[in-house]
Amino acid sequence: MPPPRALFAVLALCIASALVSAAPAPSITYPAQPGPGGGRHLVFLTGDEEYRGEEGLPMLAKILSQRFGFRCTVLFALDPDGTINPDNNASVGHIEALDTADGIVMALRFRQWPDAAMRRFAAAVGRGVPIVALRTSTHAFRFPPGHPGSYKAYNNFGREVLGENWVSHWGPNRRGATRGVIEPGAEHNPLLRGVTDVFGDSGVYETNPVAGSTILLRGHVLTGMNPGDPPDTYRKTRKADNREQGINDPAMPIAWTRIHTPATGRPNRVFCTTMGAATDLLSEGLRRLVVNAVLWGFELEIPARADVRFVDPFEPSPYAFKGYRRGLTPDDHALGRTLPPGLPAPPAAPRKKSGG
Repeated sequence: MPPPRALFAVLALCIASALVSAAPAPSITYPAQPGPGGGRHLVFLTGDEEYRGEEGLPMLAKILSQRFGFRCTVLFALDPDGTINPDNNASVGHIEALDTADGIVMALRFRQWPDAAMRRFAAAVGRGVPIVALRTSTHAFRFPPGHPGSYKAYNNFGREVLGENWVSHWGPNRRGATRGVIEPGAEHNPLLRGVTDVFGDSGVYETNPVAGSTILLRGHVLTGMNPGDPPDTYRKTRKADNREQGINDPAMPIAWTRIHTPATGRPNRVFCTTMGAATDLLSEGLRRLVVNAVLWGFELEIPARADVRFVDPFEPSPYAFKGYRRGLTPDDHALGRTLPPGLPAPPAAPRKKSGG
C-alpha cells in the first residue's frame, strides 16, 4: 500500500485534473466545412463594451465556417472564472490563436491588452493577413499615457491601418438609424455583389478615410429608427475641421477598402465598416457585405449572392453599455445552440446625493 504522502499527492493531482477539465474553454473554434476558404484560419477578435460584438462575431464565424469553408476561432474578453466580460478591456483569451491566423475579423473598442497579446496581434498584422474591421475597431486600442505597455502607437491603429480613427458620433444612436447607400462609381465593385437594403439601428460615425481608400457605402442618417424613415435634413458641425454641413450632404462614408502597406512586412488587404453592432447584422445586406469582404481579402471569387442565412437562431441583445449577457462562456456559442439569455444584471449602485 502506498504511503499516506503518496496517496495525498495522487489525490491532489486528481483534484487538479478535474478542475482543469471543468474549466471553460477560453475560445471557440468552428471547423471548416467544404468551401472556397479551403480551411484557412480566421481569428475573430471580440471585445467592445457597447455594441455586442461578442454576439455578432460568433454568428458570422458560424456562417463563414459552415458555408464558406473557413476554420474560425473566436476570442473573447474573459473574467478569471472563464466567463465572457467585454468590459474587461485588458483581457483576451487564447491569444495564441493569432499565431496561425490567415486572416482577422475584429470588433474591438479601447482595449488595453498586455504586451504579450499585443505582440501576437502586431505579428499577425505584420504577416500581411487580410483584416475585416467592424464598428468600434476604428478605435480598437487606447493605452493611456501612464500605461506600462509598449504599444501606445496602436492608439493610432484605426487611422494608420484601417483608414480612420474615432472622430465623433455623426448620427445619434437610438434616434437616427443608418441606411447604406452605394457610392457613385462603386456599383460594380465585386464586394457589393448581392448587397442591397443595408440598414442598421446604430448611428453613423463621422469619418474621412485616408487617401487611397475606396469608399463602398455612405450612411444616410434617418429621421427615426425604421428602414422606411426618410433621410434627415438638419445641419451639423464636423469635429474634424469645425465646418458645418447638412447631416447627409454629403453623407459620411460607412464602408471602404484600402491596402495598408507598412514600412516593414507585407501589405494587408483591409475592409472597414463603421456599422457592425450585433443588431446591425440582422441586415442581410450588411452580412453579405462582410462575407464578401472576407472573400475579397483572400482574393477569392465573390458569388453573385453569397449565402448568409443564419446557421443557428440569432437574436442579438440591443446595444448598450453594461448590456452584455452575464455568466456565459465561449462554449455557449457552440454550433447547434441558441445563445442563452444569461444571468440577470446586478442592481445598479445607488446614486450619491449631491450637496450637503
